[in-house]
Amino acid sequence: MTDSAPSLPSNASYAENADILAVRYENLTFDDIYGPLAAFVPEGGQVIDIGAGTGRDAAALVARGFSVLAVEPTAEMRAHGQRLHPDPAITWCDDLLPDLSRVRRLGIEADFILMTAVWMHLTEEERRRALPNVLSLLKPRGRLLMSIRKGPVPVGARMFEIPIEPFIEAARGEGLELLQLNRSEDMHGRPGVSWTKLAFEKTKRA
Repeated sequence: MTDSAPSLPSNASYAENADILAVRYENLTFDDIYGPLAAFVPEGGQVIDIGAGTGRDAAALVARGFSVLAVEPTAEMRAHGQRLHPDPAITWCDDLLPDLSRVRRLGIEADFILMTAVWMHLTEEERRRALPNVLSLLKPRGRLLMSIRKGPVPVGARMFEIPIEPFIEAARGEGLELLQLNRSEDMHGRPGVSWTKLAFEKTKRA
């Protein structure tokens, strides 16, 4: 897609620090991040990786037999992804939450959606808009795996504290069943930073 997606203030720090972040992201693996929750990834099919970054997770999912639509709004991060993971099973798309308007126009129904370190960049109002848009892309009985950051906000970043229990309730109201929740310390050792990882299954059509 040649024209650029709209931007949010949360994109700026990723563009400015893309080279540093690419090295940091690639030093971890999908299994490092999700640990036991990786067991909830289904067996092959279509993935939408929202906030795909360098394509690290997209490449890991291709290795599991998936085709991946890697959605990443930051051009600098997409460039790293296309260089590091030039796999024909990964299709890159310039789009972003909360609307995902380009992705939704594609008419894809995914077996699995991944959102790693994305949700905390959205305001409460943006999260209300985003959730049904995400779920409209997921097949019934499809799985959603996500990680949410908690802790000090880096200089220049746009992040918000996400109350986890209210979010789980909102997700349940949209037809998502929580399969498992894990909490972990930051794998980069940043003081005060921790992560909540959640696996969901869609129980009804959005």
